[in-house]
Amino acid sequence: RSGERGPSDHFSKMASLLAKSALRGVRPATVSRRTVQVKASSSRTLWLPDAKAPAHLNGTLAGDSGFDPLGLGQDAERLKWFVEAEKTNGRWAMMAVVGILGAELAGVPVKWYEAGRAEYDLPVIAQLPIFFLVMGFLETKRYQGFKETGTSGFINSFPFDPVGLNSSKHAVNEVKNGRLAMTAFIGFCMQALVTRDTPLHNLQAHLSDPLGKNITYYVSHTAEVLNGTA
Repeated sequence: RSGERGPSDHFSKMASLLAKSALRGVRPATVSRRTVQVKASSSRTLWLPDAKAPAHLNGTLAGDSGFDPLGLGQDAERLKWFVEAEKTNGRWAMMAVVGILGAELAGVPVKWYEAGRAEYDLPVIAQLPIFFLVMGFLETKRYQGFKETGTSGFINSFPFDPVGLNSSKHAVNEVKNGRLAMTAFIGFCMQALVTRDTPLHNLQAHLSDPLGKNITYYVSHTAEVLNGTA
């Protein structure tokens, strides 16, 4: 009869129901993956508690704490150069801080901020052409390598990693230490401007007399500081 359904009709109906249930079963997995991604991005430490990171800082950059109050990194092309500039300045600052403290620990008689006007075996006027040639060559190679590879390097090695430490963990550590070193170097400069002295000597004087030798004392005794009697 035309109104009766055969076994094939029942099988097709069951197959249709199973297919629909299978499709419905896929949806929770998609939601679960999205939840994991949100948790992963929200777990990073931001520069300010409960702060909202801008859209262009999504946690993929090393040391990204969501700090860009002026929105300088909204342009993706410029952001790459800002990242490279921060790393480069951080590396210079780390070398500067180690050099300043190391020279003072080694007993070098010349204060670090007066080293540029000290007398050396090779006069400064003769050193300048060497500096220009060497640094010009190195910076040109670094610029060319970064344009081609998008990574930092040295001469023809991009990335420059002679001891095999290139990893995401070390990249974050480098950025953090570079920022700390830049902050420290600014502190050294302000300290030298206010006290006319070196970091470790200032620290020793402050520890021996915390209430007497501090920023308030040096600012209020500017004349004595300039005369070298403070």
